[in-house]
Amino acid sequence: MNEGISFLVGYNISLVKQKAAFYDLDGTLLSCNLVTTYAYYARNDRSIVKSLYQITKVALSVPLLFGLDLYSRTLFNVFFFRAYRGMHRDRLVGLADDLFEVTLKPSIYPQAKALIECTRELGYRNVLVTGALDFTVRPIAIEFGIDDVICNRLEFKNHVATGGVLSPNSSRLEKARIIRTYAEQEYVDLDRSCAFSDSTSDIPMLAVTGNPVATNPTRRLRRIAMKKNWPIIELKESKSKFPPFLQAAAGVGMQSPLLR
Repeated sequence: MNEGISFLVGYNISLVKQKAAFYDLDGTLLSCNLVTTYAYYARNDRSIVKSLYQITKVALSVPLLFGLDLYSRTLFNVFFFRAYRGMHRDRLVGLADDLFEVTLKPSIYPQAKALIECTRELGYRNVLVTGALDFTVRPIAIEFGIDDVICNRLEFKNHVATGGVLSPNSSRLEKARIIRTYAEQEYVDLDRSCAFSDSTSDIPMLAVTGNPVATNPTRRLRRIAMKKNWPIIELKESKSKFPPFLQAAAGVGMQSPLLR
């Protein structure tokens, strides 16, 4: 494991409070999502019959998953990760790098790296806060040079996934609570920190920092961000503009169009 990435195993304590940039992943830094990731594993199962069964099962569950996502991201995660039941840890971990190269890396938004480099250059500790699973997040974190990762972890028994998710479940309100805990343990000043997400489900995560940024926002989040006067950025565009509190480093990356 890359020594520069901490998966909430240990914390560094400093005398002066640091600032952090908290990033959501799916829809914020890249276009893939949990379903896309699972579909890759399902397609690459050694058994063709089992592969077809897994893909069909998820496809038939799409209406339910959509409804659960609107109602509760926590319930969505609990239900969705049951699809991994019976998969072997070694296969999940072993395919993670291929998943990244084939599916996840090509889906990274054009300006995602520039934004992360900007916050790093300005002294922010870059933290990925996502509902994705740890073995799929690891190569992404290495690619971006992320400092710390907060993500979900499957439960395994005898190296086989049970379909359960270990606590805490990184979703919605839990993200905000976990960030507060992280800030206390890592001595991070949340008022000086920032957060980036595309979804209204992450409003608690955005609002817990002093500098929330609606990133590739959905229509609903865009309306809320404009009402709250939060900066809006589009990482999908080849040219975009940093929010005001980051413009000191605008020369390293995004330029031009207006925020909204």
